[in-house]
Amino acid sequence: MLSPVPLKRRRTGSTRSVVLMSVPTDTPHRSGLVVVGLCFLTIVFDGYDLIVYGSAVPSLLAEPGWSLGPAQAGAIGSYALMGMLIGALGAGALTDQAGRRRIMLAGITWFSVMMVACALAPNAGLLGLFRFLAGLGLGGVIPSAIALTVEYAPRGRRQLYNALMFVGYSVGGVLAAVCALALAADHGWRPLMAIGAAPLLIVLPLAWRFLPESVSYLLAKGRDGDALIQARRYGVDLDAVRAELSVATPRVSAGPRTLFQRGSLTATLLFGAASFCGLLLVYGLNTWLPQLMRQAGYPLGSALAFLLVLNLGAIVGGVLASLLADRFGPKPVTVSAFLLATVCLLVLSQRVNEAVLFAAVGVAGLGSVGTQILVNGFVAVHYPAPVRATALGWALGVGRAGAIVGPLFGGWVLASGIGFEWNFYGFAVPALAGALLIGLIPRALRRRTATTASELTVRTETT
Repeated sequence: MLSPVPLKRRRTGSTRSVVLMSVPTDTPHRSGLVVVGLCFLTIVFDGYDLIVYGSAVPSLLAEPGWSLGPAQAGAIGSYALMGMLIGALGAGALTDQAGRRRIMLAGITWFSVMMVACALAPNAGLLGLFRFLAGLGLGGVIPSAIALTVEYAPRGRRQLYNALMFVGYSVGGVLAAVCALALAADHGWRPLMAIGAAPLLIVLPLAWRFLPESVSYLLAKGRDGDALIQARRYGVDLDAVRAELSVATPRVSAGPRTLFQRGSLTATLLFGAASFCGLLLVYGLNTWLPQLMRQAGYPLGSALAFLLVLNLGAIVGGVLASLLADRFGPKPVTVSAFLLATVCLLVLSQRVNEAVLFAAVGVAGLGSVGTQILVNGFVAVHYPAPVRATALGWALGVGRAGAIVGPLFGGWVLASGIGFEWNFYGFAVPALAGALLIGLIPRALRRRTATTASELTVRTETT
């Protein structure tokens, strides 16, 4: 059966013409899991490209002719994160104007090409430059991936779908650790960087063919026909998206200023600060955990195994915690995860038996990477659809400052010679601060609108 659907409207003087097309009402349905899967694959390689640097640090410190010390290695580790700060802030605002799909495709291409350049870098200076440039693309894809995943997720499973997508970061960390265990001892760090170009062959063709554009973006741009096609194909409640847009539109313009208006300012600042703490933990631990364990007396293979356990803990813990967040709300679960990270980091600072250390590292994976997944999901459901990607770009952009500090901090402490345990003391402080910041976030504003069929409460999810 065919039904007319308005594709676009044109104004000619005072007359508006509507162009119609026929759309099959039986358009094949695809699950939102298709979107989750594509965004998951993207984040796998996003995570790989970032975490592989921590796996490569022991080899880089031993690179002939480079004479790298811990402080310089920490600085190079931060360059990609500086690029991510710029990429996340820029792309977060740009995606609400240009569309999620375009930014995703461009970001995947860019960071893959830059990882090839990293593998070929002839000196430390150019390696740092290429890491920075790769960071622009890495930071650019994350806000779009989160926004698309949340939009195409069932309303009661947004935290879970976001976690299923974002554990790709930790899967990338597992992949980085496994590749390092197989390659680093005999072949050094360059093959590890070269593997980061795999998305050009694996992810980009699939995303080009199957990744849909955001329904809310299409509606905001007046492309109602395209929005209807996508909604039918992926099972999106188009009326709910329209209602959310109509409620938000009188007060919200898709841009950064919206985040700092009355009613949003406090949450915006707190989310940014909490993301700073979360990403400091993520990148500080993923950059320096193998070297810290080597300094504690473990051989290279065992030290890399700790990185593997950290990311496995993030995968399992992140999904389980997000299930709890869907049940009890993201706020109490995120606070609890930050507190767990604090306790486990204090355990890691002590000389306890290896089994306890591995257990603490696994739970610390939940409290670091897993906690940031929860923070991202909390941001995504706290703000309305027109500014969701912008809010995520802001939070992740500010968080990148913490991501930059994490590797630098670890390098400074190691270079100072005061003892590896002080790294863990230092990382425990932002974990505790993150719990306090999330605890202070106020409820999202609630507004109501009615439909002709029933009363539909349109709100962003609160704690």
